[in-house]
Amino acid sequence: MPKRASKIKRKVVTPIDSADHERRVHPGTWVPTLYFAEGIPFFAVSLIAGIAYKRLGLANDTIAFYTSWLLLPWSLKPIWSPLLEMSKTKKFFVVLFEWGGGLGLAAVALCLPSPNFFRYSLGLLAIVAFCSATHDIAADGLYIASLTQKQQAAYAGWQGGFFNVARFFSQGALVILAGYLEVRTNVRHAWMALFAAMGLILVGLGLYHSQVLPKGGAERHSSNFREMVATFRDVVVSFFKKPNIVLLLVFIFLYRAGEGQVVRIGPLFLVDKRAAGGLGLTTDQFGAIYGTFGTVAFIAGSVLGGYFTSWLGLKRALLPLICVMNLPMLSYYYLSAVLPTNRAMITLAMSLEMFGYGFGFVGVILLMMQQIAPGKYQTAHYAFATALMNLGLMIPGALSGKIQLALGYQRFFIWVLISALPSLMLARFIPIRSDSTGTAPSLPPAEVT
Repeated sequence: MPKRASKIKRKVVTPIDSADHERRVHPGTWVPTLYFAEGIPFFAVSLIAGIAYKRLGLANDTIAFYTSWLLLPWSLKPIWSPLLEMSKTKKFFVVLFEWGGGLGLAAVALCLPSPNFFRYSLGLLAIVAFCSATHDIAADGLYIASLTQKQQAAYAGWQGGFFNVARFFSQGALVILAGYLEVRTNVRHAWMALFAAMGLILVGLGLYHSQVLPKGGAERHSSNFREMVATFRDVVVSFFKKPNIVLLLVFIFLYRAGEGQVVRIGPLFLVDKRAAGGLGLTTDQFGAIYGTFGTVAFIAGSVLGGYFTSWLGLKRALLPLICVMNLPMLSYYYLSAVLPTNRAMITLAMSLEMFGYGFGFVGVILLMMQQIAPGKYQTAHYAFATALMNLGLMIPGALSGKIQLALGYQRFFIWVLISALPSLMLARFIPIRSDSTGTAPSLPPAEVT
């Protein structure tokens, strides 16, 4: 009997279809704004929400637990990513989830005056997180489908660059603005303005992208749902057949155990009252130190970490990378013990910690690219690995608040260093293949909090 035709009919396409190619504008007009739009909601959820809740009077354990769970969509996004291939275009989903995320952030602003603002804002931020994680999938797919391999390589730096411009803008400029408004209005109105501004910016970017983005492949691969399920099953099975995969996954999960706790509690420590053991920074001081100098140090560390690993090779560089990532966290212990008032000293200590974070983070990214991603399903397997890595950030972060309240800031930062020991010891046993088959795919910048 002849095989029944698929109910979902689509044509097989090349990376750039001819109709779309005729209307396609220069990549320089949309690649930067696309990845800036990717960064805005991510940093709103991963960092700014925690600072807002702290300024609005919530306890550290509550903030750390709930804001850590907001990162869950970035760990689960491989599950629903195939659904975005079943209808519409990648451009459609990019614009849709920019509008959805923007409206969600604006709604957060509107609910802050409510007595139950925490419950409502948390639910809205969960929606923003889902929109942002799904936007990542569509944006990366559009980038790959719309550009030739040569263009992908040429604009790879623009991806990470403008993702970090969003970090600068969100954690630096907007937080400084919130601090300025706190003095002239009140804390609640200041953060309402900040979330509203982020929402309007994201909606505006959605409007802009609705006009300038290529479709990212208007015609899709011929496939029905059953075939997609079979492919997904093959992706999962082949992933767990990779050599030493269990050991590698355990190591990836533990790699950020210490940093996962610091990224939740560190910012809260910086703005907490001195009577509670914090540094008592104002919101604008925090934005200037953490969002500007800290971000520059993080980017510098990432660049130098890449060159360092290229020079030594991943096998020899892995142990030093872990050390450089974790030892500068002594800066937090120093700050919690001395409680300096000198802003230059605080800035130097924070810049050192962020530099180490960026330098060491390169190790886990390259490990996933070179040891896990290569093979038939490079992008999907890399996504699986990053999902687990995000869980390794989220779970310690969720527990960090209660640990900090039990230990106090000083002993907590010592505990953070102890938490890094398992990955340090396990690094000696990680098998690094120097003859990995295939090359690492052209990938988007990893979401870093």
